[in-house]
Amino acid sequence: MNPFFDTIVDRTGTHSMKWEKYEGTDILPMWVADMDFKAPPPVLAALKQVIDHGVLGYTRAPGSLNQIVVKRLKALYQWDIEPDWLVWIPGVVSGLNVVCRAFGNKDQTIVTTTPIYPPFLSVSDHCGKPLTTLPMIRKSGRTTLDFEALENAFSKHPGVFLFCSPYNPCGTLFTEAELRQLADLCETYDVLLCSDEIHSDFVLDPENRHIPTATVSETAARRTITLMAPSKTYNIPGLGCAFAVIPNPDLRARFTAGCKGIVPTVNLMGFAAATAAYTACDDWLKQLIVYLAENRNQVMKQINALPGCRLDFIAATYLAWIDVRETGLSDPVRFFEQGGVGLSDGSFFGSPGFVRLNFGCSAAVLEKGLDRMALALKRRSS
Repeated sequence: MNPFFDTIVDRTGTHSMKWEKYEGTDILPMWVADMDFKAPPPVLAALKQVIDHGVLGYTRAPGSLNQIVVKRLKALYQWDIEPDWLVWIPGVVSGLNVVCRAFGNKDQTIVTTTPIYPPFLSVSDHCGKPLTTLPMIRKSGRTTLDFEALENAFSKHPGVFLFCSPYNPCGTLFTEAELRQLADLCETYDVLLCSDEIHSDFVLDPENRHIPTATVSETAARRTITLMAPSKTYNIPGLGCAFAVIPNPDLRARFTAGCKGIVPTVNLMGFAAATAAYTACDDWLKQLIVYLAENRNQVMKQINALPGCRLDFIAATYLAWIDVRETGLSDPVRFFEQGGVGLSDGSFFGSPGFVRLNFGCSAAVLEKGLDRMALALKRRSS
């Protein structure tokens, strides 16, 4: 029990993309990666201070915030970075698209894996470069990279590999050996490595840890662009604040040039929220992780008890990637919507036959959603 996270916040009438999708229905939205918790009180206080000042003009990244990020990455990962390695952007998706536009020639393929966060799959449409997707593989109940397929794809000299760590939607936390093997392949075949690490704070068990891809070797640091943000962690995605960590000055210059004219600067509210989040919310985050881990355990228990459903262990993120192929449902999202639960369609991630459930909500709402899913399947089989 945690009063802060147990509180159910009414989001109707707030123009919430998550909730307005099912406006006027009795469908619980458990799809997009947007938690239903209020932002931490220090973040809300910082935003109020900006509003009370009253001037919402153009701004630039505070030097103090750069130093805060430097100290944070050192404390969390023993990652020594310099302040000028940071490039502030309004979102990780913006960063993905800048990378794909700025690196590789028009004939060079962009490579990524599936299932994957849908914006990875749309970058080709925005930059006009071909996209190659490689299925992840399942080993010992865990989804990971298919290194043989990766080497085969890299041998064709693509320009960029788009990577996600921890992995959305499967909840995989990659090992140092896996990250090193990936970085070595990128070095061997001269492939730029773009690592989306927006879920790095959501490691759900204290014995595990996130390892930034760029930290596994000097080789990795030279050719990796790391994308991070406070947005998922502190539930402030609507404020549009993220950053790229780019140690290589040549890559950093090309990335920065790729932003010009198309990527807006981060706004005043985003910087204020990020500063408060990274300096005054450690205890809040610790409590959040405990709460999400309990929710994870409940999801694992109940989903794996449902006929035709399988859910592998979720090491990180607040997202459950559920294999429903054995149910025989032709349209699982529609089926569960009819049962009162709105889930993400695996087809959008490149893997039909799966659904993704967001358990970043109160335990009561989660229980209600899981019960509705169980009842829908029970009715179908009776």
